[in-house]
Amino acid sequence: MTCPSVKPEVFHSMLHVNVDELASYDELHLRPVLPCLVRMALCAPVDTSTAWKANRKKVLQILANVEIVNGIVALLSIDFHALEQDAKKEQQLRAKIGGSQTESVLISQIQQGLAREFEQSDPDRRLRLLLSELLFIMSQIRDVHREFFQKPSELFESEVYLEEVSDVLCIAQAELPGLLPVEEVAEALLHVKNGSWLLCRLVANTPDCFKGVCRSLVTRGEKLNEQCLDGERRSEMLRMMCAMSENEALAIRELCVTNCTLPGLAVALTLQTAHSADSSASKGSATASTSGSVSDIVSFVTGLLLGNEQTARTWFSQFIKIGQKHKDSRSMVYCLRQELLGGLNSVISGEGFRTRDDYVVHLRDDNVVQACAFIRLYCALKAIAMLKFSEEENECLVDLLTARPPVTAAGARFVCLSLSMLISCPALLATTEQEKQVIDWIRWLVAEEKKFEQLGTASTSYGEMLFLIAIHFHGNQTQAIADLVCATLGMKSGVKANALQRVRHILTQEIFTEQVITSHAVTVPITENLNANMTGFLPVHCIYQLLKTRTFSKYKVPIKGWIYRQICSTSSPLHPLLAPLVEAYITSIILPSTKSDYSNTAITEDEVLRLFHNSIFEPVKKNPGDVKDNSDPESFSATSQLLIVYYVLLYEDCRLSNMRSIALTSRAQKIYSDSLLSQLPISYLLQVSQSDPQAVGLLASLLRLLATHYPHLCLVDDWLDRSMVKMTSIQWSPQFKQNVLTTPETLTTAFEKMFTSPADIVSQLESLLEKESTELLPFAEILVSKSPGSLPEGVARRVQTLVKRTWFRLHSVMPRRLRLMTVNAIRLQPKGVVKPIPLTQNDVTVDPLAVLRCEDVVFRCPPVVEVVLRVLSSIPVACRVYLSTHLQAHPILDKSAQVSCELEREDLKHALISAQESAAVQILLECCVRGDNSQLNTGELSNLRETQGLICSHLHQMFISDPNLVKLVHFQGYPRELLPLTVTGIPSMHICLDFIPELIRQPQREKQTFAIELVAHLCSQYALPKTLIMAKLCINVMFTVLEVLQRDERVRFFVDTVPCLWRMCQAFPPLCEDVTLLLTQLARICLSELSANSNVTQTEFALEGKDSSLEEANHSASKRSRDAQVVSKRSVVKGGWQTYTAPNQYQQLYDLVQQTFSDVTQMALVTRMVY
Repeated sequence: MTCPSVKPEVFHSMLHVNVDELASYDELHLRPVLPCLVRMALCAPVDTSTAWKANRKKVLQILANVEIVNGIVALLSIDFHALEQDAKKEQQLRAKIGGSQTESVLISQIQQGLAREFEQSDPDRRLRLLLSELLFIMSQIRDVHREFFQKPSELFESEVYLEEVSDVLCIAQAELPGLLPVEEVAEALLHVKNGSWLLCRLVANTPDCFKGVCRSLVTRGEKLNEQCLDGERRSEMLRMMCAMSENEALAIRELCVTNCTLPGLAVALTLQTAHSADSSASKGSATASTSGSVSDIVSFVTGLLLGNEQTARTWFSQFIKIGQKHKDSRSMVYCLRQELLGGLNSVISGEGFRTRDDYVVHLRDDNVVQACAFIRLYCALKAIAMLKFSEEENECLVDLLTARPPVTAAGARFVCLSLSMLISCPALLATTEQEKQVIDWIRWLVAEEKKFEQLGTASTSYGEMLFLIAIHFHGNQTQAIADLVCATLGMKSGVKANALQRVRHILTQEIFTEQVITSHAVTVPITENLNANMTGFLPVHCIYQLLKTRTFSKYKVPIKGWIYRQICSTSSPLHPLLAPLVEAYITSIILPSTKSDYSNTAITEDEVLRLFHNSIFEPVKKNPGDVKDNSDPESFSATSQLLIVYYVLLYEDCRLSNMRSIALTSRAQKIYSDSLLSQLPISYLLQVSQSDPQAVGLLASLLRLLATHYPHLCLVDDWLDRSMVKMTSIQWSPQFKQNVLTTPETLTTAFEKMFTSPADIVSQLESLLEKESTELLPFAEILVSKSPGSLPEGVARRVQTLVKRTWFRLHSVMPRRLRLMTVNAIRLQPKGVVKPIPLTQNDVTVDPLAVLRCEDVVFRCPPVVEVVLRVLSSIPVACRVYLSTHLQAHPILDKSAQVSCELEREDLKHALISAQESAAVQILLECCVRGDNSQLNTGELSNLRETQGLICSHLHQMFISDPNLVKLVHFQGYPRELLPLTVTGIPSMHICLDFIPELIRQPQREKQTFAIELVAHLCSQYALPKTLIMAKLCINVMFTVLEVLQRDERVRFFVDTVPCLWRMCQAFPPLCEDVTLLLTQLARICLSELSANSNVTQTEFALEGKDSSLEEANHSASKRSRDAQVVSKRSVVKGGWQTYTAPNQYQQLYDLVQQTFSDVTQMALVTRMVY
């Protein structure tokens, strides 16, 4: 039976239990659902409401005039409990016997045929006969390894008894639902003839199980093979059920797609739904209905092939690939292709869609979008599903692709898609006539390009894409063409170079030669306000490709003007192609082309500075004659300024990297002056780029260039200060907040009244700190020039602190300019010079020590010292880069002496840098020495201590960044009274332990003494095993020196080094034994010298005897000291050392040894009777 067994209206009424609608149907329509109606009328209801009682009466009225009801009522009168028990035994029997049907619990031996037996049996036996057949089939299908089979059954094949079999099946399932689940019954009915018809009857009587049955049938269906018996039966059954409930067709199709089963059914339901929509819309225009149905099919197939679900895409593409082999009406792929072909013909030849003149199709506005959808669909079928087009499809597609769209945005999109499909499917051009058709169409596109450009948006012109494809063909960049096509179509499409010969010939030989493209490119207008939000293909894409292939240089076409205008006309967010465009442009300037000796010209300095006119920084004076008509200084954005800064930095980097080849070829290159580079607000623009998410690529390249050429703008402290600006801003309470008028004039007046009225300057500075950093720029010059006035004694510390905080706020946006202003403001004024010539940026870079040439009062004001140290931390870094750049800019061309000269120049550079940095360290250490007046005032002493802490912290950073600097400074030496400060205040002083042996081996006694004192302090600070080794080394050196030094040198050496022994012993008590031995030996030498050079009787220094005491030794030493003073009172100052006559020298050393020995022995465990 091919017709639906149940009318959709009847099923809808049963699903919603609408008794009134059921009463309106005749007996023929109600016949399939009589079993359910009988049970509704006779069985005890769960719903006991009055409304349902009324409905039951109506059901009884419906059944009263139906004669067949009596047979159905008889089916309800049997003993279902006993029947269920026998059915369960039957199931157990089937499980044991397997496939045999000879024995049965439900029925005895059948003498006649099953149909005849069913006709002559009573209701109970009829139920048993049906259950026996169903349970046997259900037992067979439980074997998952068994192939699909068709069960021959006389009971289900005889159409005469189908009505009665349907009634028995419905009653049996309703009364025995646990024994006969609807889903399993549906699977069993797949194996018999007329099973679909019976299932529709069964579902109509139990409408609530419709979705469950459909889900079960779909999930157990075939994946791909639609023409097998199982797939055909399952699809037929589901289509009949969808015919019974048309609203569920799309839901079943969704189940097929979700489970990736029954693809043929999904296509069939799509076609069926489209045809139903056509029939329902037959009252409207035929064209509109056809267009709507085809659009639904196109959207469904396109969604599967181009959707995000990879599993569904693979499943459906395999179905298309396998199904295209079958070309009959049974194949759903064939039906789908025929339906799509019909829709395609309606687009290019339907009434009202086109007019044909010499095979030229003109599309109308209302079908351009549909044409675009067809192009993407057929591209997906070709690229993803590997569909081979038929001749008819091929001809229709060529006609569609060469159609002439209206001048609209959709028309431009259609052209881009058509170009992409011609490249992705080059086999479409099968004949010479089709090639001529495509050539005429492309020429029409070139002629009509200006009309599309006049629409005013970047996405409404196809000219850029057309030229870009031609450029890629000229450069043999097949991969770039493939990427372009894939980006346009929105799918992956393989493009083979061999298959593109025809298209390549058309574009490169027939229409676009390389010279035509190059000459046309410079005439293309720039994109106004170019940014990343603009989609599609823009002129910048074409220019970029031509720059990469050096085509402009080949044909000597200047491109600087176009690139400069485009840079000037950019906005945020940054377009991702602008940075590569700048890089390609710089490459075409610096590196010569192999195709021509022509190079592009660089952007001039005036053009660079013009972009910063009327910016937040100081306006740049420009020559009005240099201003071009198309550059408006007031419209330049921060993005344009960022791009031009990136251009300048990258240009200099590329020029220096290729300086040797430039010098060898004697090519003149543009060199941007230091004056220009110093005026560029690099730090501010770097912060702007950080706030633009689209400028991530440019930010990385910009940071690389800054770290290479401007590392003094990438200091860690500066980055931390910028991140802490908001946290350190002043937060006023509402009751104390005042509106203070802050202008450059009021700030100048407040500085002048700083001593008499400090509250004014405090309020002015606090008001400045509330402003944004960029708003402080007009106050920079006044703040720096008046800051030295806050240094003298008597100025409030709060004023100095606020000046420092304001300086650091300004430093975050204009670091280089502010540093130079600060150096000029605090530097030492030469005597007799009223107004010295200010230092330039180059002066300070070459001579970093200029920062420290300032008044002494600067180093007694901690806030100002912090500012000076920040400036000092950046200038040496800039000096290193300056020297390296100088060496790169002046390479040695003589290859014979190149290696030796390069090494010599590098050594000289490192020597100069080391000399400058060590000199800076020595100056800073001298600033830590307490002056003569520092002890008089407690406040000054506190300032000195704070200054020492700041300087030690700065020196620690210097030592960590360059450990060799530590070695150089300590080999040079510095005041020994600073050793306690440097060892305790500079955490990196432990580096000295690495070169102590080398330092102590120096021939100068002063350096040896300095090394021993340094080790003594290091022992107190770092009690480490390595320090112990160094201490032992010092003691051994002292033992050696004791024997080899002359008399005078011995006294000088040990007077300075003996006190250090106590520090070593205090840190490392195991050294006490060696130290006491050394002191004993030194004391004996002193006694010998005293005995030989004085009249005093030698007093035994009882170190070896056991009867002396410490008091006797002290008494003898005091006596000898007094006698020695009688001998000679002369003293001679020599080399900073006060040298007495021999007895006095050794008496002084003897007393020092005795005191040190006493201090060492006091740390012992046994303190009595040591002597």
